[in-house]
Amino acid sequence: MTDSPFPLEPTAAQAQAAIKEEFAFFADWSERYQYLIDLGRKLPPFPDAWKTEEHRLLGCQSLVWIVPQGDAQRLDFHAISDSAIVSGLIFLALRVYSGRSAAEILATEPDYIADIGLARHLSPTRSNGLAALLAFIRDTARRQA
Repeated sequence: MTDSPFPLEPTAAQAQAAIKEEFAFFADWSERYQYLIDLGRKLPPFPDAWKTEEHRLLGCQSLVWIVPQGDAQRLDFHAISDSAIVSGLIFLALRVYSGRSAAEILATEPDYIADIGLARHLSPTRSNGLAALLAFIRDTARRQA
């Protein structure tokens, strides 16, 4: 198990509000992409031993590994990608959902995606990968609830 910095905010709703506020600082999408890359570099170390097919997230063009831990009271997710931008997308998803109860995860729609205009600025393959990541998190929470 690795140490997780998540959750950064007390609730998923507060995490989404913080993401929206941070992305509002940037004038254009080149700056936002750079910020995503910077966020991806902040993901905690991911053990090489976890980089197995068992932990590979299907539906992503990039290589993505995700390991859930915990129970209905608190679910932690550890994840990494070989893509810098995808790692940033992972950071945002973990910021909202990791370290939360299954009930809070299931009650929280990923509004931050629309709030920051992310859906309009991702390639179809990255959008599919993000959808697969969010579905994995929600499915894990559903199994624990």
